[in-house]
Amino acid sequence: MTLRHQTFLDRVTERGEYDTPEEADRAARVVLALLGAHLVGEVRAQLAARLPEGFALILLNPLTSAEPLSPERFVRATAAWIEGATEQTATWDVSAVLSTVADTAGEDLMGQILLQLPAGYDLLFGRPQPT
Repeated sequence: MTLRHQTFLDRVTERGEYDTPEEADRAARVVLALLGAHLVGEVRAQLAARLPEGFALILLNPLTSAEPLSPERFVRATAAWIEGATEQTATWDVSAVLSTVADTAGEDLMGQILLQLPAGYDLLFGRPQPT
């Protein structure tokens, strides 16, 4: 089931405690563009199918990444793309967006997503995995 754009944005706004929907939208766009560079094939397509159309297109046309970023570098890259962001605020942005993505994806797809990502992303999604 695809989530409506406004519903997705409302959840990100609430989790990120943003003052405006525009701030949440900017965070969502940056984080999804970076995430899209890390996911391939059917997993990326399945996740895109569950996101609102505008965000799905961002996921499917990602920023290119020469190599998979560690969770720490993913946060730093997010900070670099959001004007005025620090690593602390970017961690908050990443968490607000990715926890919403995780809820949208569901458990089965989340398992597949985490298999495509470097270790440690489970925490960014708010889904700590048993070690």
